[in-house]
Amino acid sequence: MSGRIAALVLALLLAGCAGLGAKPAPTARPLVILVSIDGFRPDYLDRGLTPVLSGIAADGATGPMRPSFPSVTFPNHYTLVTGLHPDHHGVVGNTMVDAELGRFTMRTPEAVTDRRWWDQGEPIWVTAEKAGLVTATMFWPGSEADIGGVRPTHWRPFDQAVSSEARVDQVLAWLDLPVGERPDLTTLYFDIVDTAGHQNGPAAAETGEAVRAVDAAVGRLVEGLKARGLYDRTVLVVVSDHGMAATSPTRVTVLDELIDPDAVQIVYGGAVSFLNPAPGREAEVEAALLGARPHLDCWRKADIPARFVLGSNPRVPAIVCLSETGWLLATRARPITREGGAHGYDNTAPDMAALFIAHGPGVLPGRRLTDLDSVDVQPFLGRLLRIPVPATDGDPDDTLPATRR
Repeated sequence: MSGRIAALVLALLLAGCAGLGAKPAPTARPLVILVSIDGFRPDYLDRGLTPVLSGIAADGATGPMRPSFPSVTFPNHYTLVTGLHPDHHGVVGNTMVDAELGRFTMRTPEAVTDRRWWDQGEPIWVTAEKAGLVTATMFWPGSEADIGGVRPTHWRPFDQAVSSEARVDQVLAWLDLPVGERPDLTTLYFDIVDTAGHQNGPAAAETGEAVRAVDAAVGRLVEGLKARGLYDRTVLVVVSDHGMAATSPTRVTVLDELIDPDAVQIVYGGAVSFLNPAPGREAEVEAALLGARPHLDCWRKADIPARFVLGSNPRVPAIVCLSETGWLLATRARPITREGGAHGYDNTAPDMAALFIAHGPGVLPGRRLTDLDSVDVQPFLGRLLRIPVPATDGDPDDTLPATRR
């Protein structure tokens, strides 16, 4: 054997021995971006309008997701980040009443920023901050309050006038910060699809244009991540809070035809309605409303079907009425006059299904998830971030098929 060949053999043997004793380098924690597209139905991906989202879904894990009940914005956004059903985290409606705190509406800054409305659950950004991570929220229900005395490191108060593009640019600006200030977890919220769906209905061309626009905004985020060399180390989790059903003035139950509207306080009305009888008129209201009738079911809070996981929280009103999907409960004083869209219906209704897509390191491509619930997102985020999360209503096993063991 020549000296050159002998030296080569020796080098290969030494390299092999060194490899036997070497340990694989630890995998870095990924950056996680949780994107919510309010009111985005999973079947919007089938309309040929979403090259970015459809591409991410095809190369990642996806499936329809069951929202919590009621299938409305604030309860479900808080469910996504706490892993708790609304009955357990306390945000039971977009509008609700608390015996001590008074009335909450999602457009009342004093309520939205008051942590007492939110402190029955711990959102993932609080859990992550407690674990020493840096978090940022570009709009998310609950993120304007110091829940448990903790805020995201970076956050913005909600302003609907901020464009989708500007929201993306703010997220990218946070990711430009130096390590130690750059967020490990970021949330990003888009509302244009929900707005278009309410105003025009899910099948309308205007809603399709909003779908196309939000897909472009997600594309702006993806290109920004690639330009910064961050795309391959980022897990994108794209969700929605609920779907959208078409509504019409011809599909309305008029409350006045069932009972004197003055007999009830309407906390929240429409697809799902929260009602409290006026003092002294409880028996009258129950006799008029309770039970099933065409296109409407009403229950005492204690009798709400168990599958809805709603009724034990003090903020749930005395009576909850649920309209058949596509129908609405309204009064003569506030009639339904045009076609449009609504949500809040039975959370198992196909039109209420929410979107789930996960893409990035650790996520298996081409995985189709079949039994996913919105309470499962929080434990999934905890696993991605490699932090312990509080025990919740979510099942960590439901998202295991999406991830590498």
